[in-house]
Order: sequence, then structure tokens, then C-alpha cells
Amino acid sequence: MLPMFLDLASLRKAYADGLSPLDLVEEVLARIDACDDPAIFITKTPADALRAAARELMARAPSANSLPLWGVPFAVKDNIDVAGLPTTAACPAFAYHPEKDATVVARLKAAGALVIGKTNLDQFATGLNGTRSPHGAPRSVFDKAYVSGGSSSGSAVAVASGLASFALGTDTAGSGRVPAAFNNLVGIKPTPGLVPNVGVVPACRSVDVVTVFAGTVGDGVAVRKVMEGYDAADPFSKTAKPITLPTSGLRIGVLAHCEREFYGNIGYEALYDASIERARALGAQIVEFDYAPFRQAAELLYNGPWVAERLAAVKDFFTTNSEDFDPTVRSIIAGAEAYSAVDAFEGLYRLEALRQQTLKEWAKVDMLMLPTSPTTYTVEAMLADPIAKNGHFGRYTNFANLFGYAAIAVPGGFDADDHLPSGVTLFGPSFSDAALASFADALHRAVPCGMGKDRNAAHPEASRVAVSDDGLVQIVVVGAHLSGMPLNHELTGPGGGLVKTCRTAGDYRLFVLPNTTPPKPGLIREPGFAGAGLEVEVWKITPGAFGRFVQNIPVPLGIGKVTLDDGAHVSGFLCEAYAVRGAQDITHLGGWRGYVQSLQK
Repeated sequence: MLPMFLDLASLRKAYADGLSPLDLVEEVLARIDACDDPAIFITKTPADALRAAARELMARAPSANSLPLWGVPFAVKDNIDVAGLPTTAACPAFAYHPEKDATVVARLKAAGALVIGKTNLDQFATGLNGTRSPHGAPRSVFDKAYVSGGSSSGSAVAVASGLASFALGTDTAGSGRVPAAFNNLVGIKPTPGLVPNVGVVPACRSVDVVTVFAGTVGDGVAVRKVMEGYDAADPFSKTAKPITLPTSGLRIGVLAHCEREFYGNIGYEALYDASIERARALGAQIVEFDYAPFRQAAELLYNGPWVAERLAAVKDFFTTNSEDFDPTVRSIIAGAEAYSAVDAFEGLYRLEALRQQTLKEWAKVDMLMLPTSPTTYTVEAMLADPIAKNGHFGRYTNFANLFGYAAIAVPGGFDADDHLPSGVTLFGPSFSDAALASFADALHRAVPCGMGKDRNAAHPEASRVAVSDDGLVQIVVVGAHLSGMPLNHELTGPGGGLVKTCRTAGDYRLFVLPNTTPPKPGLIREPGFAGAGLEVEVWKITPGAFGRFVQNIPVPLGIGKVTLDDGAHVSGFLCEAYAVRGAQDITHLGGWRGYVQSLQK
């Protein structure tokens, strides 16, 4: 029996208990049919196509341990390409049929995830409220009178409703964070450039980011790690340069009272104060900082020349089809005509001047914690005043991508009436993505708010994010990636470092896989087998390098958790059990190095 919320740990347990991806597909299809919000999807993956994808996955990788997102259902915002489904950006006249997946979708599929459909959005990702679509307005899962947040509206509601384990959004001004706050979810907004935008319809190409909605920080980070990595086809793609944050004595910047604006929502202000106290209880030092230069930068995104970049994204279509645009979106994009090239350069100069002012504030703190949104509104109220009220949602979000920051939005509890959720967002410098995650996870776990619509769901221990002091990912290698072996350069080339040489737990066996050149080892776990453990190495590599490992691992190998002789569980190379039938068992040699030495003898 699947729980209401399809977090990764619960889904993996269900697979371990005998559920198959085909069973999962039938459950998801039934949930979609029973869902009471018809505005979530623009295009659903046809039932037969979804079943076929599940069968293809089972044929490609029969074991749940073979791929990191094996059989995990996810939804995709409809400005991100999925081969076989139209991309519309919530504008039917704009629709086209992509021949291949966006880079992020291709990587997620390679990791075993299943696309269930394309989700609704504020048209051309222009808005933070979710009402600017000809397909209707997805609603808050807690009160249908209220907005879901946007522009990634359908993606957030799909996850919060239990239809998908995670969903992709995009974020220019806060679209991957505000819907998370309004639907009791985590929103992972990577550093701009960390995740490729190839195959994404741009809003503001220079600052757009693909984001993740999930139930826990750990789930969102796991998805981000699969997606990230340099892609030369994206001119704004960057190679990750992870930075560290203190693991103790963390200084968190919070709003001074003179910079607080909640537009009369005292419930949301109280929730912000409660989050501050939780951060303090977790050992953080709370520091008030001057938000003014950040706020002034935020105003540039919609009240400055960056509006012209929205026109640049759709200029040809806007010239011929302006009447096909949502009226509010049309008025925003048409406003680009008021800006000149001189304005664009002056805007850049202003942004960089503000960046210099923020450095003084960053000298005081290690990360910032702000309300994700200062308030929320009903759909009716939003439609009556669509520009001003939408702007309220972006007061504490718009600056992030202009400055190149990483951010993670986490739930902060429910208002005084126990009615609607709110949340806070943690911001860090560029490439602090991994360093933010452990504190964000601890902060989320400190408030008993469940996940999405399921307010009673417990946060699984398996998704807990361990404290990281360098933002790198550990990986266990057993064969040709060992020190001095032919493929070790794939670790050292991206800057990886050896952590230690150790042994696996005693119930692992090692085989030589037949018909592989160069020969490859197959590591499997056999409960009950009493061995001495096998020699392995633990390396640290960048998240991008880890993602490339996952994407390029050939069948029948995969990445799963390897138990070491000290009881630690670290991601590493494992093999499908079927592939070692009749293969040479080399367990007695103690590891791959022992096998290579035996050949030399």
C-alpha cells in the first residue's frame, strides 16, 4: 500500500516489498483520474505510453537498486521539453513538438525516473501566482479559494497532491520557491548555470534556473545531483565550484524590523519569527542585516531593463501573435519596448553597484533566511489586482538569480488558524548548494508539518541530509576506478580526491563480468554470506561529476548504497544479480586489485 505522499524512501520501500513500476503506474493513473484540480496538467502522458516506459525501464534495469531514481514518477513544467509531448508554455498557439528531451529530463530518465505529464504554469513563466494560464489556475492544496503560487503552479500542486514524487519547475523571480511555500513543499533552486537549460523555453535566459519540488530536502538534493553538470550546449552553463559553510557557529542573516513587510499578514510574520527561533535552537547565530541593497536589486527584475529579456525570448512570436498572450503577460512583455540598449547597460551598472553593497552584509553572515513570500491571496483577489499583488510575492525572491545565489525553500508551518502554510528560504553564495542543504533539512525537520497535503507524513530518516564540509559527494569504487587503475582519471580529472581505502561489509561478493572490455567487476550483496569484506576506495567528487557517472554507467552496473565495514552507507557501484550467473567469483581474492595481481602472476 503506497502512502499518500510519494517520497523517495517510501517508494523504495514499496519496491523492496514487491511493488513493480507497472503497479506504480496504475496507482498514479488512478490518482490523476481522481484528482479534484483539473488545472494541474496541460498534457498528461498517455496511459499506454506511461506503461510502455515502465516496461522499458524494467527491461533495461530489472532491479530497483540499479538506478538512483528507478521507477520514480515525476512531472515537468510545460516550458521544459519532453520528447513525445508538446511544449506550450501555457500558450496553445506557441505549441511545438520537441524531437528530444531537455538535458535535465534526459538525465532524469537515464536515472530511471518516469514522466507522468506536463504541468500548468503562468504563461511563458511570467508571474508568481499561477492564475495567468488559459488552462485555468491550479489551487492551493489546502484551500481551493487560494492561489497555488507560480509560475510553476501545476508542478507544485502535482507533488503536494501525491501524484508525483517530485516535479521540475523553473525559477527566474521565485517560481521554484513561492509555490513550494504555498503547498508545504521543499523548493530546490540551484545556482544559475549549475543545471543546464538546454530544451527550456526561456523567460530571462541569463538568469533562468530549472528547479525541483519535493517533500524533503534530501529528495530534492538527490534529484538535483542527477540533473546538474556542465553542458556546452547551454551558453550559461557553469562547472560547479562547491564552497563550504561553517558546520558550527553558523551566522544566519534575518530581516531587521525596519525592512519587514508582510502586507498585513500577521500570521506569516509570526511564522517567520518561529523559523528564526528554530534556527537559533539549532545552534545558529541570528544576525540582523540590511536588506535594502537586495530589495533594490529585486526591483530591477520587473521594473528595469530585464523586462526586455522577456521580450527577447519570444520576440518573433510576440510580433505575430500578441493577441494570443494572456492580457497581463502581454502587458508585462510589451513594457520591454520602453527600454533601450543604454537602459540595459545602466541596469547592469546599477546591479553591480548593488552587488558591491551586499558584500558588506555578507561579511556579517554565512547565509540569509527570508520569508519565501510575505503573504498569500485568493484567486479572486489576485485577478482583481494582478500586477501589484503578484509583486508582493516577489519581495524576498527576485534578487536571487540576478546575484547568482543558491537557495532552498522549506516549509515553516501553518498560520494561526492552522489553515495555510508558509515557509522560509535559505540563500547562500554561488555554488553553496550542497552546503545549504544540511541546515535546510534540519530546519525543515524541526517543524511538524508533514509533506505536501499529507500533514501527518513523517520525514524519513533515509532522506536526512548529512552535514557536508565541502559540498562534494562520496562514491565507493571497486574496480577500474581504483587508484592506479585505467579509469582512475575519471575521478582525478574533475578534481576528485581519495578519502580512504577500506572494506565492504562481509556479505558482499565480487565477480568478473563476462564479455566486458576492459574486464569489469560485478559487486553484489548476498545477505547471509559470511565473508571478510572486499577492498574498496571511497572518493569525493563534485556533484556534477557524480551526475555524469550515473548517466554513463553501462548495464548491468548501477549506483546504490554500499555498506562499509564500519557500518557507513555510501553510494557506489553495484551490479544486477542476473549478470553474475555463471560469472567467475573472485571474492576469495579480496578485491579487484587482488584479481589483477593474480592475472599478472
